[in-house]
Amino acid sequence: MSDGTPADLFFDAAIGLLQRVRDEEAEAIAAAGTLLADTVASGGRLFAFGAGHSSLAAQDVVYRAGGLALMNLLAAPGLVGVDVMPATLGSRLERVDGLATAVLDTSPLRAGDALVIISLSGRNALPVEMAVEARRRGIKVIGVTSVAYATETTSRHSSGTYLKDHCDVVLDSKIAVGDAELTLDTIPAPFAPASTVVTSALLQAVLATTAATLADRGTEPPLLRSGNVDGGHAWNARVFEEYRDRIFYQH
Repeated sequence: MSDGTPADLFFDAAIGLLQRVRDEEAEAIAAAGTLLADTVASGGRLFAFGAGHSSLAAQDVVYRAGGLALMNLLAAPGLVGVDVMPATLGSRLERVDGLATAVLDTSPLRAGDALVIISLSGRNALPVEMAVEARRRGIKVIGVTSVAYATETTSRHSSGTYLKDHCDVVLDSKIAVGDAELTLDTIPAPFAPASTVVTSALLQAVLATTAATLADRGTEPPLLRSGNVDGGHAWNARVFEEYRDRIFYQH
C-alpha cells in the first residue's frame, strides 16, 4: 500500500472503481435503465433481490426518497442482509438448490415484470437458479455482479454457470475477487470492501436513467419524495394510489 492514510486510500480505490463503472458500463447502464422504463410503460412491476450484503444495494432502491416508487424488494427469510441468527446461515442458504424456485413460486412476480438480481460473485446456486427460473417465466433479468469471479472461481451451481450467463443485461461492478481494496504489511488479510458503494451507485445510475427515459417519452416517472420535506407525504400518497397495483411493500 502506498503513502496516504488508510481512509485516503480507500476513498481513492472507491472513486477509481466508480470512475471505471461510469466509463466502462455506460452502455449497460443505459440498456438496464431502458429495460426498466419499458417495463414500467408496459404495465410491468419492478423487483430487486440480493442475498446477504448484496441485499443492502437492493434495499437501497426500495421505498426511497428520490427513487422509483415501483421498485419492490423480493425477500426470502434468512437472506435479507445479516439479520438472521447465526449470520453465517445466510451464506449456507445461498448454496441450497431449489430455494430460488420456492421464492419465485411464492412471490408476486409474473411474466412482463423485471427483476434486478444482485450477487457479487454470481457463483452460488441461489442467484443462478433465480435468473434461470425468472427468465423461464417471462421475467426480464438485470444482473449486477463482478464478472471477474467467473474467470477466477468455480461455479457452485450444477450447470457450472454464473449469474452473468442468464441475464438480459449484465452490470459489471469491477470488484476484485475477495472484495477488499487495501493491504498493509501489519495486517495479515486484505480489508476495506467497496462492493456496496459501487453496486449502490450502479443501481442509482440505472434508476436515474429509467426516470429520465420515461420523462423523455412524455410519462411522469413515479418518483417518491422525502417524508421529511413539506408536502412529501401528500405527494407520496398520490403516487401510492395511482400505482397501488404495482407496489407491494404497502400490503
